Amino acid sequence: MKIYRRVAALAIMTTLSGIAGGAEIIGAGPAEFEGRCAVCHGLQGRGDGPFAALLLRPPADLTRLAIANGGSFPAQRVRRTIDGREAVASHGPREMPIWGRELLVEYRRSSVGIGDPETYVRTRIEALVDHLRGLQQAP
Repeated sequence: MKIYRRVAALAIMTTLSGIAGGAEIIGAGPAEFEGRCAVCHGLQGRGDGPFAALLLRPPADLTRLAIANGGSFPAQRVRRTIDGREAVASHGPREMPIWGRELLVEYRRSSVGIGDPETYVRTRIEALVDHLRGLQQAP
C-alpha cells in the first residue's frame, strides 16, 4: 500500500509541476484550484477527483466546509491547511501537499518578481481560499 501512496504522490507532483505556473494573475482562484487541488478534490471540490481512490483517506468535500463549521466559512483554518507549513501534530500524518512550501519553491524557480516570497505564497493561497468560499453549499 505504501508504494501506491508514493506513486500517487509522485504522479500528483509531476502533473502539478506542469500546471501550477499557469495561474499568475492575482485572484485566479479557479485556475489555482484546477491546477493544485482538483486532481484529488475534483473540479467541483466534492472529493471525487481522479486520484481520490489512490489515497488512504478520501479527500474532503470542500463544498461543505461552512456547513461543518456551523454555517461560517472557516477561512483561517482553510488558509493554514492549504499552506501546511504549520503542522498540527494531533491531526496525524498529512497526505495533502504542503502548498506553502511548494509555492516558495515555485517562487524561487520563477522570475515572477511580485514582492517577497511570503507575499507570493499568501497571494496564491488567498486566491484558493476565495475560490473555496464561493464553492460552499447553502446550509
